[in-house]
Amino acid sequence: MKHVVIGLFLYFPDDKSEYIPAAISCAIFLLAAIFTMRFIIRYSKKEELKTKQLEERIAQQQNSAKNDTFS
Repeated sequence: MKHVVIGLFLYFPDDKSEYIPAAISCAIFLLAAIFTMRFIIRYSKKEELKTKQLEERIAQQQNSAKNDTFS
């Protein structure tokens, strides 16, 4: 019974030209996914740099506040 249910969803056309639209849409979505991942990685790196600069600025402010207290 299990093989019958799975077999209902499989369709292999005799005319192989029916694969062309599926291949084109698959390629489009694959390229969109790649560009989206690259965008996310670039944006993440920019945010990482901003965060490091903010951390350094906070650390400098804390060090200068400690130095002022001890003076």
